Amino acid sequence: MSAEVASSSAVQDGSRRTLFTPQEIDQIAKFLVSNQRRERENIIIPRTFVPVVIKGREEKTVEAIFESCPFKAVLSLMAGFVLGGGIGLFAASVTPTIPTPEKPTQSAREVLRELKVSTISYGKNFAAIGFLFSGIECGIESYRGKSDWKNGTYAGGLTGGLLGIRAGVKAGVLGACGFAVFSFAIDYYMRGGL
Repeated sequence: MSAEVASSSAVQDGSRRTLFTPQEIDQIAKFLVSNQRRERENIIIPRTFVPVVIKGREEKTVEAIFESCPFKAVLSLMAGFVLGGGIGLFAASVTPTIPTPEKPTQSAREVLRELKVSTISYGKNFAAIGFLFSGIECGIESYRGKSDWKNGTYAGGLTGGLLGIRAGVKAGVLGACGFAVFSFAIDYYMRGGL
């Protein structure tokens, strides 16, 4: 079908009249076929008491990274290590040293070594708990599509079960129940009830 046939139409008396020129048909075809995504020029923003800032592509990307489950899990791992290290340092400093006949007093080097071992041990344990709990909770929340008390309770149960199963099935079940109850209590308190 030629451009002349497509661009002309029959009039009642049998003569042909041109509707579109070939250049206009080309423009129409380009408009219909090509990508017409353009940034909006007139965005309507509701008036508020504070100025509204429209987020750019980079800000949305950074926000998506910060809200991702791997980032939250790694952040909890680091925060857990720091918190556990602090608790381990405190626990080692208040632990009494019992003198023995072979070793009546500890040297400064031995005290510092004991502090280091306790700090790293507590830090690793808290890091593991934080990593597991945060990762599992974020995964459950993403799967369910809801943010409520059930996510923390389920995550607490799974975390406690995974940590306790190393000592046996009974310890795994008790760990799961204990962590689930504790997570529920924390969520209940932090959310102000159900």
